[in-house]
Amino acid sequence: MAEKIAVAMSGGVDSTVCAALLRKTHDVHGFFMSLGLPDQEEQIARVRRVAQRLAISLEVIELADVFQQEIIDYFCRSYAAGITPNPCVLCNPRIKFGRLLEAVRARGIDRMATGHYVRVTDDGLHLLKGLDRGKDQSYFLCGLSRAQLKHLVFPLGGLSKDEVYQIARGLGFDHHPDTESQDVCFLKNMGPGDLLKRKTDVAKGDIVTQSGEKVGRHEGVFHYTVGQRRGLGVCDSTPYYVTGLDAPKKQVIVGKEADLWHHKLLVRAVNWIAGIPPQLPVRLAVKIRYRHQAAPAEISADGELLRVVFAQAQRAITPGQFAVFYENDEVIGGGEIAGRA
Repeated sequence: MAEKIAVAMSGGVDSTVCAALLRKTHDVHGFFMSLGLPDQEEQIARVRRVAQRLAISLEVIELADVFQQEIIDYFCRSYAAGITPNPCVLCNPRIKFGRLLEAVRARGIDRMATGHYVRVTDDGLHLLKGLDRGKDQSYFLCGLSRAQLKHLVFPLGGLSKDEVYQIARGLGFDHHPDTESQDVCFLKNMGPGDLLKRKTDVAKGDIVTQSGEKVGRHEGVFHYTVGQRRGLGVCDSTPYYVTGLDAPKKQVIVGKEADLWHHKLLVRAVNWIAGIPPQLPVRLAVKIRYRHQAAPAEISADGELLRVVFAQAQRAITPGQFAVFYENDEVIGGGEIAGRA
């Protein structure tokens, strides 16, 4: 009898192809996370159609309340505090590979697959980048543990996105890039500011230079993030960029391009996938956002934090984003950027 395996399904091309590939060798059971998002009934109907065409079962797991508490509330608190969160990094260990995996295992299924472009070694101990470097999603999985990894399967880790589309077309599915999932699923077509205006009090304030000179007004610090240029409404001979946010003072701090480059940052709440840290100090490659090119740095202890010192200055170090540590292709761990050191 074929081994049972769960597949987290969204109706998109990645999870569809993931389920189709596994169906050849496993007894596949589809699972959908119901998160209480807008238009989710339409998405559930789409996932049911996919499951029906693949001739696999589908169960909807209700996770709306915990998703609100763990992810959306965190997102709103972070922006209101003047930091730029990354909800996907938290959602993966807490919701998708946390609550959903728990529900799957409670149903007697030991392993779960998703359409992430990452790889896990055969022993389930090491998380590796996906071979398609343009789609590699290992950054978003830095919060996982080995206890979670040993239950996970990523069939797309060795494929390119183009290959996945070819497989989907061969199966008769017609997915298009403009219908694929968004990074922040609960925003849909909104910006962060649109959601925050519904959830928090709008606190207008001043746009100031690094020396404290007032150069403009803003409609709430949650509309801005470090490195932002557009939407400031501040004119000068050379462009201004957001270099910092001071939520208690209701200030958006701006500077010039050169002011965005720094060598050092501090990291808090670090997760080491192995469960224990490497011997510090250690030299690793560090990514400070998803689309950032990992750069060599020395990582050392700084009280309860970690200090990261890059060999070369990096642009727009952003509190609230995650610093993710790599040794060659392997994700060693990561944590939230607390600020510049």
